[in-house]
Amino acid sequence: MESKVVLLTGGSSGIGYETAQALARQGHKVYAAARRVERMESLKEFGVVPIRMDVTDDESMQAGVAEVIDNEGRIDVLINNAGYGYFGAIENVPMDDARNQLEVNIFGLARLCQLVLPQMRRQRSGRIVNVASVAGKTVMLYGGWYHVSKYSVEALSDALRMEVRPFGIDVVLIEPGAIKTDWGIIAADHLAETSTGTVYETTGKMMSDNLREIYLSNMPSGPSVVRKAICKAVNSGHPRTRYRIGRLATAMVFFHSVLPTRWWDAMMRTMGKRRWV
Repeated sequence: MESKVVLLTGGSSGIGYETAQALARQGHKVYAAARRVERMESLKEFGVVPIRMDVTDDESMQAGVAEVIDNEGRIDVLINNAGYGYFGAIENVPMDDARNQLEVNIFGLARLCQLVLPQMRRQRSGRIVNVASVAGKTVMLYGGWYHVSKYSVEALSDALRMEVRPFGIDVVLIEPGAIKTDWGIIAADHLAETSTGTVYETTGKMMSDNLREIYLSNMPSGPSVVRKAICKAVNSGHPRTRYRIGRLATAMVFFHSVLPTRWWDAMMRTMGKRRWV
C-alpha cells in the first residue's frame, strides 16, 4: 500500500484520535491537528505529528497546512473530522453559539479545503474526506443548528466533488449514525442549558435525558466503525462517494425519506414526551 501524507483535524480524542493512530500504523505520514495538542502526545509513539490548529482561526489553519507542505512537500489526504453538536430550540440558541456551530462544522472545513486544494492541484492528485453525519439527511427535535451545519457539509461536498474531479481529486463523505462518543453528552448538556427557564424546558429536558441515556447505553456503534470507514476512504484506489455506517444510519435516512413529513415530525416529538431508553 502506498504511503500517503495525511492531515486530520479533531485528532485529540474519539474518532480522530483512533483514526490518526490507525493510519499511522498502516504506514501513512499523519499530521493530527487540534486545539489541545497536549492530548495528542501519546500519538507520537506511532509516528503521528501533532500540530496545534483551531478551525475557527484562519491564521492557525494556514500555519498548519504550510507546516505539512514545508515538511513533506505534499498533502495527499485531508480528513475534516473536527466538529461538535449544539442542540437547542431555534428560539433559544444564542446567535453567537449558532455562528460558532457553523464556524466549526462547516466554515472551518470549507477553509481547509481551500487551503489544501492548490497543492493537490499541483500534484494532480488528492483526496478530501469530510466527516458528515446522517444528521445531514434527517432532522431531530431541537437539533436545528447542528442539522444546518451537517446538511451544509453534504451540499458543499457534492459541489466540491464535481469541481475538483478534473484535477484528479476525490471528495468522500463519511455519514455515521449513532456513534458512542462524547458527542451525545455534549449535545444533551447544551440542550438542557438552553431550555432551562423557557417554554421548551419540559420537552427539552426529556429530549436531553433521552440523548444522554442513548449515548451512555450500548445502542450506538463504537468509534471503530467510523475509523474503518475513513481508512477505507483513504486507502481505496476508487473510493465511494459516501460511506454510511453505524447503527440506525440507514434506517433513519430511509424512514426520513419515505414517511410523510408530519409522521416524521410526530415521531421525533415523542422523544420530548417520553423516555425512549
